[in-house]
Amino acid sequence: MRIAIINGPNLNLLGKREPGIYGNASFEEYFETLRQQFPDVTFSYFQSNVEGELINHLHAVGFTYDGILLNAGGYTHTSVAIRDAIAAIKTPVIELHISNVYAREDFRHTSLIAPKCVGSICGLGMKGYALGVQYFYK
Repeated sequence: MRIAIINGPNLNLLGKREPGIYGNASFEEYFETLRQQFPDVTFSYFQSNVEGELINHLHAVGFTYDGILLNAGGYTHTSVAIRDAIAAIKTPVIELHISNVYAREDFRHTSLIAPKCVGSICGLGMKGYALGVQYFYK
């Protein structure tokens, strides 16, 4: 089982950025916990603040992996191009958000990518990634 985790803009600042919303742990620290929790899963991790790099990575893993967990950050609400990339690949994608986007600003209530994903997880903190892995884990 191969699962790709793709994080978008500003998620490289986890542990430093708005800890009241996103917590105090870096994603790299949490990623190690995921590896220990699911030793039979081969994970890849990619983070970029650049929309085109996220699209290129979706294309790179989107035909060979068993699942993708995508936290597109702010691009969730603005990127038709990421939506189109998800629609173009075969690997199923779960949209993921650490915070509860529906409890935040109104513009975060609309996801352009959700209709092309198999599901969405939001508001459960970093634990949302483990829940996404459980969905794909067979």
